[in-house]
Amino acid sequence: MTMMTKTRRAGLVLTSALVMAGCTVGPRYQPDRMKVPEHFTEDEHPATDAEIARTNAELKDWWHRFGDAELDRLVDRAIGGNYDLQIAGQRILAERALRDSQASAWYPQVDANTTNGDSRYSLNVDNWPLRPGNPANRPGASYLSYGVSASWQIDVFGRIRRSVEAQERAVEETIEDRRAVLMTMLSAVVSDYMVLRDTQLRLEISNRNISVAQEAYDLTQRLYLEGVGNTLQIAQAKAELDSQLAAREPLRTHIAQITHALDVLMGQMPGTTEAELKIARPLPKVPDFPATMPSIVLANRPDIRRAERAYAESTARIGVAVAQMYPNFSIPLNFNPNASAMYQLFQAGALSWQFFMLASLPLAHGGKLTAQVRGMQAAAEASRLSYRQTVLTAFREVEDAMAAWHDDVEHTELLHRAAEDSRLASDRARKLYSAGLVGFLEVLTTERTALAAENAEAEARLERLQDAVNLYTAMGGGWQGVAVTATALPVSLEKQNILARAFKE
Repeated sequence: MTMMTKTRRAGLVLTSALVMAGCTVGPRYQPDRMKVPEHFTEDEHPATDAEIARTNAELKDWWHRFGDAELDRLVDRAIGGNYDLQIAGQRILAERALRDSQASAWYPQVDANTTNGDSRYSLNVDNWPLRPGNPANRPGASYLSYGVSASWQIDVFGRIRRSVEAQERAVEETIEDRRAVLMTMLSAVVSDYMVLRDTQLRLEISNRNISVAQEAYDLTQRLYLEGVGNTLQIAQAKAELDSQLAAREPLRTHIAQITHALDVLMGQMPGTTEAELKIARPLPKVPDFPATMPSIVLANRPDIRRAERAYAESTARIGVAVAQMYPNFSIPLNFNPNASAMYQLFQAGALSWQFFMLASLPLAHGGKLTAQVRGMQAAAEASRLSYRQTVLTAFREVEDAMAAWHDDVEHTELLHRAAEDSRLASDRARKLYSAGLVGFLEVLTTERTALAAENAEAEARLERLQDAVNLYTAMGGGWQGVAVTATALPVSLEKQNILARAFKE
């Protein structure tokens, strides 16, 4: 058989393999169509198209709806400096690198080599084959060689394609993971800021009550000197003043701890923003109730999107396992001229090369390959069920947040009226006591009632703000206006390896 015939036959085999390369085994991914309700049960009215469009726009930067410029600045600093967010971005880069590594199997793998040295052969071995130019009385020889080795795997049944597809889905999962980290971080920053302003408000309430208790103590002393009061009333007033002073200290501690937590969320040392945050500001306003639809939740929740991508990845892994049961085709090539002198390396007699078309077919592996397929099928079904469970959990969280938002409106209004009535009753009790018409016990009772009512109102206002944060978070808002990742490799491969400027290894 002539060399030309061999080459044509090899070319025919290669062409046939390339034609078959369009065959990709394993199931094609089909999204799980889960039936969801047309609207939420806690909706006051079905949302219009205009309301849905407005809500979709608001979700991108929902924290602006609270109308607090200081909060907006803190969120921007957290997006730029939070370390958990940066770590999640690096994981995206790592998964992308793995995807590119999987995709490299599509291309020929080429390596260059060279050899230069001396060798000596034993004369004590019977029938040692004489080499050309190396008689028996010369057991040593110089050896020079250079060459190229290459291998190309033909992806006939889509094993590589399925591997790349699965890794691409893994990349998309890490993107959703980063979005989930971003949402959690945003929720933590906004919630901590609300708690900070609420605690500062309660500190103001505490300071006012300390002033009231001080006035009551001064009043009991004055009345005692005028012969109206008694030492019991003085002791009661002093005890109330001390109690109010003691209640203020935990509030100061809590404020310091919250500012430290905000600093860490922004990626800076605790105490960095304490000076600017210690200035008390009013609580932010409660935004309008957003229009909601189930489609918004499905489109925006990173956990739902990640679960769906995980199901797609598991489906692709089935294809990888199935492809292992089919023949594998590869083309190895070796070109290695060798000689004993430099000038001989480039002569025709020094040429040495190999070119094959290799095929391997798995025959008997004790059921290992079929077991791998069954395992991947079970993993894919588990991913599908996990996706469904994630959807149910997400809808429950939205329903719960909507219910809390609606229920807290009337609750907050009632507590506001109770606080106003309690303050009025406390003022009247002090006036009646100074006129000698009621005892000091009535004063203490009304003051404590007023303090409790004011604190309850502050907590209710905080709960309303937290309900808004929880609903926006449950709807999957916040990541839409932020780039997927702003990270980059710290070392440039092009600067590390001169060959990398021409080839991406």
